Amino acid sequence: MRVWLLVLLAIWSLPALAEAPILTGDFVQGGLVHGHVAPGTKVEFDGRAVRVGADGSFIIGFGRDFPGSAPLYWQEANGKRQSRSLKIKARDYKIQRIDGLPKKFVTPPKAVLQRIRRENKGIAAVRRLDSVAPWFESGFKWPLKGRISGVYGSQRVLNGKPRRPHYGLDIAAKTGTPVHASTDGKVVLAESDLYYTGGTVMLDHGHGLTSVYSHLHSVTVKTGQFVRQGEQIGTLGKTGRATGPHLDWRLNWFKQRLDPGLLLGPMPK
Repeated sequence: MRVWLLVLLAIWSLPALAEAPILTGDFVQGGLVHGHVAPGTKVEFDGRAVRVGADGSFIIGFGRDFPGSAPLYWQEANGKRQSRSLKIKARDYKIQRIDGLPKKFVTPPKAVLQRIRRENKGIAAVRRLDSVAPWFESGFKWPLKGRISGVYGSQRVLNGKPRRPHYGLDIAAKTGTPVHASTDGKVVLAESDLYYTGGTVMLDHGHGLTSVYSHLHSVTVKTGQFVRQGEQIGTLGKTGRATGPHLDWRLNWFKQRLDPGLLLGPMPK
């Protein structure tokens, strides 16, 4: 009896193994996944420490060309480090040909290269943000009603020249149509005339998740302002590199470019 008691005491004294994270979402290129671990657990993915909320919640994302598998690591306070291999489904992407663009937007003249680099630097800084607040928990809604004119991941051929893929969701409508915030967030960039994207608003949704609304006719918010889901942030236009009025709406988890369309239901009527 004494021996069994000693064995049980020894087992009870062992550090508990870290429970595997609970993961929900789209395990596909362009997908966003929500996770949950025991509070205090450390999580790593894609070569970086992942922000974990006080309640143990976190998010991770997979870009357009994300590989078919990647390890997710976690470590509880007891120091035990574990991992799980995530399987990411590949997608087939369309080819989109766009003609009639001004030559300066397909092959920019040297005179504007410095401006483009400066603007890109500002956008890249936004996509490095790792804010504590989980504003993304408000969920996602369509920013406006319209016609889908471009989809995530499609290979772009501009004026017959192959260019970078399209990383957003294009929604066409009349110039001046109100554009609303899809998700709660803080305005971290509000510009009326960027070279490629024209009127542009970027929102920080917390934990590395940011969104961008491009080609706006007007911008009705200011940097530092907090907006709720459904609040107007501007009006639709065709500023920057655009052949017609539409919204180019994009979503990033740090450098991983996500597909907003995966987070939405049917277009509202």
